[in-house]
Amino acid sequence: MDSHQILEHIPRLRRYARALLGDRYAADDLVQDTLERAWNKFHLWRPGSDLRAWLFTIMHNVFVNQVRSKRSEIEKTMEELPVVAVRATQSDSLEIADVERALRALPDEQREVLILVAIEEMTYDEVSRALAIPIGTVMSRLSRARERMRRLIAGVQPAVLFKVVK
Repeated sequence: MDSHQILEHIPRLRRYARALLGDRYAADDLVQDTLERAWNKFHLWRPGSDLRAWLFTIMHNVFVNQVRSKRSEIEKTMEELPVVAVRATQSDSLEIADVERALRALPDEQREVLILVAIEEMTYDEVSRALAIPIGTVMSRLSRARERMRRLIAGVQPAVLFKVVK
């Protein structure tokens, strides 16, 4: 076999490999594997047949074997990985809507303390100074706000929670 016969097909093989893989380096590896197999199996090529088609067939087969091998490696790796429970996220927007509704249902003084502590991450002292109320008042409003939020989100009616004192 004359190596020039194969050399003239390398640009086409590289183009095909790049189209298959989309990565220049992986394509070059595929071309090299193809050429190596073609060289080792050249005794199987029938003189007078289309060498280019034979090389492309080899490349296709090498590519398919590599994909199968990688798939098999991935499947083995996946089998070795521990099963991790993944929380379903479909209800996230519903939960957020429930929290927003409960937050809006809080009295203003409870809502503002809860937001400053839980969302803005302010200390009780910072909230006390910002709202000009004693720290004890901050703590009691926060406690009542958290409890009311828990009950509202759980579905307990607010009228049952607090007696209206006049």
